[in-house]
Amino acid sequence: MDRIRVALLGATGMVGQRFVKLLANHEMFELTVLAASPRSAGKKYRDAVHWCIEGDLPEEVADMKVVRVGVEDVRREDEVDLVFSAVPSEVAKTIEAEFAKAGIPVISDASAYRMEEDVPILIGEVNPDHLKLVRKQARRGWKAFIVTSPNCTSNALILALKPLKDRFGIRRVLVSTMQALSGAGWTGVPSMAITDNVIPYIRNEEEKVEREALKILGRFDGEKIIPADIKISASCHRVNVLEGHLEAVFVELESNADPEEVKEAMRNFKGRPQELMLPTAPKQPIIVRDEPDRPQPRLDRYAGGGMSIVVGRIRKDPVLENGIKFLVLGHNTIRGAAGNAVLNAELVVKEGYI
Repeated sequence: MDRIRVALLGATGMVGQRFVKLLANHEMFELTVLAASPRSAGKKYRDAVHWCIEGDLPEEVADMKVVRVGVEDVRREDEVDLVFSAVPSEVAKTIEAEFAKAGIPVISDASAYRMEEDVPILIGEVNPDHLKLVRKQARRGWKAFIVTSPNCTSNALILALKPLKDRFGIRRVLVSTMQALSGAGWTGVPSMAITDNVIPYIRNEEEKVEREALKILGRFDGEKIIPADIKISASCHRVNVLEGHLEAVFVELESNADPEEVKEAMRNFKGRPQELMLPTAPKQPIIVRDEPDRPQPRLDRYAGGGMSIVVGRIRKDPVLENGIKFLVLGHNTIRGAAGNAVLNAELVVKEGYI
């Protein structure tokens, strides 16, 4: 079939660069428009972007002209069928609605619409049925819809929790995160602030993790999402690691499970993207390591092309009732951001929403 023409908003940022790399030569999508801030508009992409991820800038986009982030600017460049959004939340709140109103679906990595009642926060393996929620967005007067991705920290955590919730049930979750620098962007954390240091605060991060998980793990009743009945407490910290969020997770299950049963549930877990064999879907969404010192960001962040999460040190917790504790690692700008959004778009297409 002909590839679907897509635009990328926020093309010059770190997550935008991940989108560019993932969409280069994609079998379903053709990246035809790159959009960014006014200071980049009018330049060739190679001149507008400070390429800061591994590998070379894809040649097929290097000479593309960057346009402003706006419906008319994008349409003047090409009549696209879908938009990926990697713009800041304050920009996304306005611009994403304008695209949806104009009849162009938006697959967003921004937080602006995540907690809206009629907008799904989608992880393909976890809550594909929440896609039905987009039909409710017509009430806004939109001709198309917005689908969001979760916070990068939430993504890895929720993927790890899903098979446990399905098999054993979950009462409580405590999570302490060690988050990579790339989550704050190229200029987000000054070198003098993070060298020889850990920063024990990331603005709004803990609240996002606690709220988003309940929505994603909730139940769609045909009208709205009923949040999951789970208590979640998060503590989030920035560490001197380039990419890969590592999280220490403590789970109180509803029924008792030993570590081997937990490993089996995680290793056997697959979701709708694997059933459909979507191009960006990892064959094994959860990889379980048995070594006592894994996962590690430097060794494990590119598992499954960066789309698998890696779990290790699964063991009983002596404090929580039916307690299990483990470490989970996810590549924050691939699985936790651009990769999840591309996978969402593939699912949207395969399920017939575009």
